[in-house]
Amino acid sequence: MRLIQIHPSDNVAVALEDLSRGEALTVGGQTLTAAQPVQRGHKIALSSIPAGQAVIKYGCAIGLAKEDISPGQWVHVHNVRTGLSEDGAYTYCHRTYDLPQVPYRDFRGFLRPDGRVGIRNELWIIPTVGCVNNIAQQLVWENRHLVSGSIDGLYTFPHPFGCSQMGDDHTQTRKLLAALARHPNAGGVLVLGLGCENLTMDQFKAELGDWDERRVKFLVCQEAEDEIAAGSALLEELAGYAGSFYRTLNPASKLVVGMKCGGSDGLSGITANPSVGRFSDRLIALGGSTVLTEVPEMFGAESILLARCESRTVFDKAVKMIEDFKGYFTSHGQVVYENPSPGNKAGGITTLEDKSCGCVQKGGSAQIVDVLRYGEAVTKRGLNLLSGPGNDLVSATALTAAGAHLILFTTGRGTPFGAPAPTVKISTNTALFEKKWNWIDFNAGSVAEGESLDSAGDRLLDYVLAVASGEKTSAERRGAREISIFKDGVVL
Repeated sequence: MRLIQIHPSDNVAVALEDLSRGEALTVGGQTLTAAQPVQRGHKIALSSIPAGQAVIKYGCAIGLAKEDISPGQWVHVHNVRTGLSEDGAYTYCHRTYDLPQVPYRDFRGFLRPDGRVGIRNELWIIPTVGCVNNIAQQLVWENRHLVSGSIDGLYTFPHPFGCSQMGDDHTQTRKLLAALARHPNAGGVLVLGLGCENLTMDQFKAELGDWDERRVKFLVCQEAEDEIAAGSALLEELAGYAGSFYRTLNPASKLVVGMKCGGSDGLSGITANPSVGRFSDRLIALGGSTVLTEVPEMFGAESILLARCESRTVFDKAVKMIEDFKGYFTSHGQVVYENPSPGNKAGGITTLEDKSCGCVQKGGSAQIVDVLRYGEAVTKRGLNLLSGPGNDLVSATALTAAGAHLILFTTGRGTPFGAPAPTVKISTNTALFEKKWNWIDFNAGSVAEGESLDSAGDRLLDYVLAVASGEKTSAERRGAREISIFKDGVVL
């Protein structure tokens, strides 16, 4: 199969392989001739599309023809424009879909005293301010010997914030860092401050709320004569506590999995993203939870998600999340639909609608049970929406802070980064899987070669449970652990 028509109503098909000019092609019971070379992931017209008429993919309008398009022509940015605007009203038209029947599954994780389960048992150093990043990194280097027994690793997450911030930015930094400190993958946490920053240790403790003094320790470097010696002593205590935890069997219902895409291509919405959607439905059927973010990449596909909000209350929260993000764009004088990156376009994604309709495939067909603000954690089992931008590092950090034990990251072009939580890279095409074997963990390109989406979803569930039980991702093996915090305001 060289072309795929995703939905019967589509007037374009997607090339699964590079196509040559003049090549005869058969798809959906019709034969056509390629008028130009068409790269893998790009679109070709199945019928005449008059200027101003909708280009249909996924059964949805993904843009408007700039000019008359003939059957067999390459369809992309040169002859298609977005149909989006900043305006739009939303109507609640509730729809439900059946979830698959999935037999009981479990994994081996670390049961915490509060009933949550970690899939890693790590020591984390959380800097409250960027000024102590180098001290945190030195503490990691000098205490590597603590990684032994059931302790999986010792990590810190440098960032440039925690001081010279005001208003919402200051609040978001505080909330995000406190949320990371609560994460169940951390068996022990050292919160490291300087002493004169805006984000004081008292503020951090107030944001953190109740904490177990055996699991969380605090150090203000300006108050210590030798911060390295003091920090190392605290890490020794934390290691003693964290080392008392061992892996035990736990139901898959305990898992929270974040879902993200980046470096997308024209196959993202055909192979990897719907494979993640099938996985999401399976985990939710088992009683688990998934989290979908990247609000700007919902623009143009909102109706697909909004119809699945389980109640009017959840619908209203989802609409507010979308409208607030549109307001964020327009308040900075930016249009909401200038989204697909140069890499996205090179991979075959033409408009934001095109990108969004592929992006939301990760959400599967389950009901949306809650909408989370940036820095908030999952409290309801099922599919959750999380407010956050499309930026890979910012959104992956937010997913971790929301409680995601691991993150499924689909990509058509490849990326090496890793979030604080184990980050599973899923390729949209087999060529990427074979080329960047040191980045990619799971190949969904097999869907373009004939594997069913249900089969890919089953394989992905198996792999996620293996990672949850201790199998390391490529990012973990390479030591890739990074955070990025959302910022909107001034720096003093």
